[in-house]
Amino acid sequence: MTVTVAVPKGRILKHLSRLLAAVGVAPDTLLAEDRRLVRHDEAAGVRFLLLKPDDVPTYVEYGAADLGIVGRDVLMERAYDLYAPVDLGIGRCAMMVAGTPGSEALIHGTPPRTLRVATKFPHIAKTHFARRGLPVEIIFVQGSVELAPITGLADVIVDLVESGETLRQNGLVTIEHIMDVSSVVVANRSALKLKREVISPFLAALDPAGPRAPHGVQNGKRTEAAEGHAVRTSPGSKAARSRGTTAASGANPGTPRRQRSGARPGPAAQS
Repeated sequence: MTVTVAVPKGRILKHLSRLLAAVGVAPDTLLAEDRRLVRHDEAAGVRFLLLKPDDVPTYVEYGAADLGIVGRDVLMERAYDLYAPVDLGIGRCAMMVAGTPGSEALIHGTPPRTLRVATKFPHIAKTHFARRGLPVEIIFVQGSVELAPITGLADVIVDLVESGETLRQNGLVTIEHIMDVSSVVVANRSALKLKREVISPFLAALDPAGPRAPHGVQNGKRTEAAEGHAVRTSPGSKAARSRGTTAASGANPGTPRRQRSGARPGPAAQS
């Protein structure tokens, strides 16, 4: 029985290839320099789909892949109907609020007006400031977010920070820590049950903490003790649509470029 794993293209493949060697996957399967988007390792019984990071959980949720490797920031920005049984501990960085020196006063004091926040993570940013009771205007940007406070587009930004060197070179400073981010394994609910015999050893080999039962799953049932590992269902997810209900909210793919958030707290972000 073959396990299909969706993985993000990019530099993280080097880290993944070393981890996957523990389950007998040849490193060249992922590191081969060609344009194949589907890679097979017949000996290990694994098929890989190479995708853009944001697409990985979608392929897993809809069953095109059994497992996936994705950053926790992607899961928190647009919640999916998935299990996240293993934190790989790679690709570590932090979601931070940052701005020009002196902008800390706008965050920690009483701002004279609604704060403008530039980010490519509107849901995470909106939730964070709602929990703090600060009214904000979210300005969605795709990249080079550091330019926003420099040019006056926004007061502060919310973005991923690894070393902080990009912020320093652009004269910005970190203001608040929102959450730690790393790469996690996500699993399709049905596949976790139907392919348990082949998926469980795979997950155990990848788990830095060693072999153990997957978080959020116990005898095929969700456990509340595994807080943060059973990923929420977004309003637009397949599971929510099939039930005809709206579950805990994630960011809507149609998020407008400018979006106001009042001071009333919204749903808490998962960690």
